[in-house]
Amino acid sequence: MGIPVLVMGASGSGKSASLRNFEPAEVGVFNVASKPLPFRKKLATVNHADYSIIQKTLLANKLRCYVIDDSQYLMAFGLFARAKEVGYQKFTDCALSFYNMLALIREYTTEDTIVYLLHHTERDDSGHIKAKTSGKMLDNQLTLEGLFSIVLLAETNGKEYNFVTQSDGFTTAKSPMEMFAPKIDNDLKAVDTAIREYYGFNEEAKNNEKV
Repeated sequence: MGIPVLVMGASGSGKSASLRNFEPAEVGVFNVASKPLPFRKKLATVNHADYSIIQKTLLANKLRCYVIDDSQYLMAFGLFARAKEVGYQKFTDCALSFYNMLALIREYTTEDTIVYLLHHTERDDSGHIKAKTSGKMLDNQLTLEGLFSIVLLAETNGKEYNFVTQSDGFTTAKSPMEMFAPKIDNDLKAVDTAIREYYGFNEEAKNNEKV
């Protein structure tokens, strides 16, 4: 039973840069939009990744950490491909495809597998910051953040880059109690380590449980 983690933020807020401290053997990156990573280190990356590629790779489950960057494009590209279709079915199918991917992560990967979805944000009609979808039709069928136990919000003031781990009432950020400080550095490797320690996934935590 793997764990999907949503990392949302505006373009330029440091989501992709947060991968910088992973070593190449530690993570697999599904690059949906096929954009270059914003640092020199080379990570194992699949460009133009789609649902079928992601599904095949996750079912093989050779790694324990994966990143989908940018996951909202899975929705957008799926709807673009069906732009000439009329009716609501394409929106239902779009929501179902995304939901099925999250279900696969939970049900068909090992319990110590973590999949990070880097995702753009938008403001709703009341001014709240939320994960971007492909329209109100999709929002009515899929409350995206409700499918995650951990939702981090990437933000920057132009000098510092951080993850917000708890909501202030105007965002959908959330995380389990005592897992993180309210605001942390945008270091996804450190986030990954904290999650594994919290749930006892790393070897040190497992050994401590046996003592």
